[in-house]
Amino acid sequence: MPAREDIRDFLRREPMSMLVEVTGVAGSAPRDADAWMLVSERAIFATIGGGQLEYMAIDQARRALRSGLAAEPMSVPLGPEIGQCCGGRVGLAFTALNSDLVNDLIARSDREMAARPHVYVFGAGHVGDALALALSLAPLRVVLVDTREEELVASTVSGVETCLTAMPEAVVRDAPAGSSFVILTHDHALDFLIAAEALKRTDVAYVGMIGSKTKRATFRNWLSRESGQTELFERLICPIGGTAVKDKRPTVIATLAAAEIMTAALTWTAAAQPATAKPAIG
Repeated sequence: MPAREDIRDFLRREPMSMLVEVTGVAGSAPRDADAWMLVSERAIFATIGGGQLEYMAIDQARRALRSGLAAEPMSVPLGPEIGQCCGGRVGLAFTALNSDLVNDLIARSDREMAARPHVYVFGAGHVGDALALALSLAPLRVVLVDTREEELVASTVSGVETCLTAMPEAVVRDAPAGSSFVILTHDHALDFLIAAEALKRTDVAYVGMIGSKTKRATFRNWLSRESGQTELFERLICPIGGTAVKDKRPTVIATLAAAEIMTAALTWTAAAQPATAKPAIG
C-alpha cells in the first residue's frame, strides 16, 4: 500500500475489509493505543507497527473474513514467544466494516489529514522536487509552490499539492500557524523576499533557505538594509540540511533537510509561541 494512498481509494477497491485497532498497550510497544489498520484479503491500509504482531493481526483478520465469523480480540505479549523483543503487551480488536464504520473511518482519516502540519516548499526545481517527495512520505501536508507553471507541470512528485502563484509571499502570509517554509526558488531576490516574509511571523515551526555562506551573508545584509530587523535573521536555517555532509546532490540535500524540517514541524506547539503570534488562517 503506497504511503500516500487515500483511504477512499482503498475502501472502493477493498470493501470487504476488517478494522484492526490497538485497544491497549502495556510497556514498550511499536504503536500507541490509537493506532489502527484495515485488512482485506489481498491488501492492507495503514499499520499497527509491523513485525510479528502485525503479521498475527493480519492472519486473524483474514481468517475471520474468509469464515464470515467475528474475530476474537487478541492480547499479544511482545516477547520471545512471538519473536519480538519490545517487552510490552498489546490488545487488539477486530471489527468487520459496515457503512457506518466506513463513514466514521473516512471522517477520522480526514480529521487526521487536516491536523497535519503544513510544509510549503518554494521552488519546483531539482531539490524542491526531491524534498517534496521525501516529505510526502511523512505525516505532513506538503505544498509545492512556484511562480512558473511549466515547472509545476513537469514535477514528477505525486501525492503533493501544488500552488501556482505570482506572489509567493502571499502564500506565507495566509499559511496556518505552525507551518514550515523551505525556500529554494530559481531567483535569489525571490528567495530573499519569501524568507523575509516568513521571518516576520512568530508562529511558524521552521524557516529554511538553500544556500552557501556567501548567500547567507548577502541575505543578512539585505535584510538589515530592507527591514532594519537583523534579529529576525537568527531564526533562519541556511543552509538547509546542515553542514556535516559535504554533498550537493539534490537527493542528498533533500534527505538531510527533510529530517530537519519534520523534526521542527512535529515538535512545534502553539503554547510555546509568543503571545503576539499571528492566529491561524484557514
